[in-house]
Amino acid sequence: MSKSIQSIAGVVLALLLGGCVSSSGVESNTADQEALKAQLGQQLYFDTNLSKNRTQSCATCHAPDHGFADPRDNGVNGAVSLGDDGKSLGDRNAPTAAYAMFSPKFQLTEDGRYKGGQFHDGRESSLAGQAGGPPTNPIEMGLSSKTVAVERLLENTDYVKNFKAIYGDEIFEDADQAYGAMADSIAAFERTELFAPFDSKYDRFLRGEYKLTAQEELGRTLFFSQQFTNCNQCHQLQTSQRHPQETFTNYEYHNIGVPVNLAARAKNGVAADHVDRGLLDNPQVSDPKQAGKFKVPTLRNVAVTGPYMHNGVFQDLRTVVLFYDKYNSRSAKRQINPETGEAWGNPEVAANISLKELESGPALKEKRVDALVAFMNTLTDQRYEHLIK
Repeated sequence: MSKSIQSIAGVVLALLLGGCVSSSGVESNTADQEALKAQLGQQLYFDTNLSKNRTQSCATCHAPDHGFADPRDNGVNGAVSLGDDGKSLGDRNAPTAAYAMFSPKFQLTEDGRYKGGQFHDGRESSLAGQAGGPPTNPIEMGLSSKTVAVERLLENTDYVKNFKAIYGDEIFEDADQAYGAMADSIAAFERTELFAPFDSKYDRFLRGEYKLTAQEELGRTLFFSQQFTNCNQCHQLQTSQRHPQETFTNYEYHNIGVPVNLAARAKNGVAADHVDRGLLDNPQVSDPKQAGKFKVPTLRNVAVTGPYMHNGVFQDLRTVVLFYDKYNSRSAKRQINPETGEAWGNPEVAANISLKELESGPALKEKRVDALVAFMNTLTDQRYEHLIK
């Protein structure tokens, strides 16, 4: 944990712990309990002892210094993450943990759309569910069972004391309960301001503290326009364009025709013709019309959390904008992936593509492509602005 991030985390938790005084004993106790959980969760988040070989923590793939995404190359240009065993590679890009607290629980809405949850396919409904996944995933942190994870917790006398203080003296009598408490504490840490400061240039612009450049303002206008782009159909949550807590995702699921990441597949051992079915791989979903759909990601910190798409197939944010534009442009140039110099790869799942949304906007000229990228750069938290290329 870097000194800068450690300092920020310390301030956030100090504010939480110091802000629990209330005229209502219930409210005070609840806030105090949450703050203590967050403090414990911070320790757990950075603890490499919770992986088989004691080399990897939550922060390895969700690094606070890098937008809570995986900053490592991993031999695949950062497309997917390397496990604790030093050889296992995943098949999906590690999504940022920043602003993840705002994703609603996984649900089927009244209009028949799936929404919310954690991971690219929403298979975990809550932050705690997500936090409990990697430690026992064989190609991630690699612990063989929840029991082994609890044994690692018991090695630390401070953990034992703090777990009992927060969750009760009997918390370690049941491995499942103790493991759940561990995940609950990490989730509490992920709900702190450290993960969602809302202090980007865009946020400062909303508060009158920053003046957008002409290019950034053009990008903002284009982004929120329903006439000139289709961006906000999926990447706008609030009805107001000036909402102070816009997360830039509606948390729905779409298939946008992303091609297979053949380079990653060549190294992670997954067959090139394997089909990642996305939402359909969620145990709660059986409708074949959901195949190939992935959760719309937040655009918060998007400029510094590449590679992009669920499989990390695109390296550059501008490439992503051009990929979307291929659906609306008749230009031969737009049918070429600038990163490969070849035609865009075929969709991994050719069915269920959200053509209604993708084809609703006009073709973009280069000036507008650059303006959209410039605007998305303004969605970078202040502490990461130095990472923008």
